[in-house]
Amino acid sequence: MALISRRNDEINSLDRRRKLLLAGMGAFTVGGASFAVAQTAAVSPEPAAPKVELVYTATVEIAPMLLLGDSALGERRMVPITGGTFEGPGLRGKVLAGGADRQLIRKDGARLLDALYEMQTDDGAILTVHNKVLIHDVSPEKRYAFSSIEIAAPEGKYGWLNRLVYVGTLQGLMPQRAAVVIRTYKLI
Repeated sequence: MALISRRNDEINSLDRRRKLLLAGMGAFTVGGASFAVAQTAAVSPEPAAPKVELVYTATVEIAPMLLLGDSALGERRMVPITGGTFEGPGLRGKVLAGGADRQLIRKDGARLLDALYEMQTDDGAILTVHNKVLIHDVSPEKRYAFSSIEIAAPEGKYGWLNRLVYVGTLQGLMPQRAAVVIRTYKLI
């Protein structure tokens, strides 16, 4: 009888522990050692899909492309950045000469662009822009050309630029003009 009573106590004890664990807090014993299970935070609601808001449109002037040769990953190119302008809500200035767009033309035809350049606001702040673009010609009429953009700005008036995620589009203006148009959007 004592054996059955002890077995019932063990079952009841296990049942109580299971209920505590399911409730989010609990404790259990294994081999004489006790363990506590902390209550987990409630799962947050699913976030809304991101929306975008224009930060600026830049017209970036470029020099002729330099061919750097083939690599194991594809053909390498470089396009020097020679200047330009940018403007958006509360933000405007010029694109500084000296940056470059390094490109890799992959074996599958997709183009990876990796541009690093500086822009100067009309009040003198220098912004560093790192723009990574994937271009793929889906069909003769349709082109996929989107980018992820990082902006580094001095703290102060333009510090808000350091705390956002950016995406962009790229539109070539050749052959009419040796330039591209980059539209930069913040995710909101």
